[in-house]
Amino acid sequence: MRTPIIVANWKMNLNHLEAIALTQKLSYQIDKYLLENAEVVLCPPFTDLRSVQTTIDSDKMEFKLGAQNVHQSEKGAFTGEISAPMLAKFGTSYVIAGHSERRQYFNETNDIIAEKVKSVLKFVMTPILCVGETKEQRENDQSFDIVEEQISIGLSKISKSEIENVIIAYEPVWAIGAGTPATIVQANEMISKIRSVIFAMHKGSSDATRVIYGASVDPLNARNFMDQEGIDGLLVGSASLNADDFSRLVISAIKN
Repeated sequence: MRTPIIVANWKMNLNHLEAIALTQKLSYQIDKYLLENAEVVLCPPFTDLRSVQTTIDSDKMEFKLGAQNVHQSEKGAFTGEISAPMLAKFGTSYVIAGHSERRQYFNETNDIIAEKVKSVLKFVMTPILCVGETKEQRENDQSFDIVEEQISIGLSKISKSEIENVIIAYEPVWAIGAGTPATIVQANEMISKIRSVIFAMHKGSSDATRVIYGASVDPLNARNFMDQEGIDGLLVGSASLNADDFSRLVISAIKN
């Protein structure tokens, strides 16, 4: 049984005081009983991690803490970077690796992302490996090939048995921030492809690995995606920055 998961990616938004306020508002609006069989992960900027962690811990909230990125090395002369062991000391449970914005703006390759996935797992956290095609790649009928390559290389530096400990997030780049998500048909086609790639890499992981969708997710369409058999959760961007919107989204997505 795969546990449903909703991941809030706050990106480069909110100072630590704003992050605390948002976390507290969410705890008031999302009943704890809803999280008995589901997970909500908050991924603030690095400067907010400690503040969000202490807020969650001091009020015994059911939220999990996540990070938006990590450096592939454990330590070294990498000014401005954050390592997996540093994140682990914060009590971080999840780490996003290979988000499309990291690939696009920071030139992260599949090989670099594979090293990040390996490092996150080494320090007993769960990587959220993001995959997805651009508009040009979709128009050129390359979507499946691109995503297969991203998964195959992204998981190439871990053991087969570890694959089920990685979450795969399908985020079609052409739909991010566009206000128009992938259709249910498009999402299901790619989720099915992702599971077939995982099956080919390790049969035992194909049913255990959680696969989630992200790109223009909002309170109105969240349930439609969660109702799909192969979709285990959502990666939420802008809609997670507003307490009312995100709480409505979470309640809609996971309420029976």
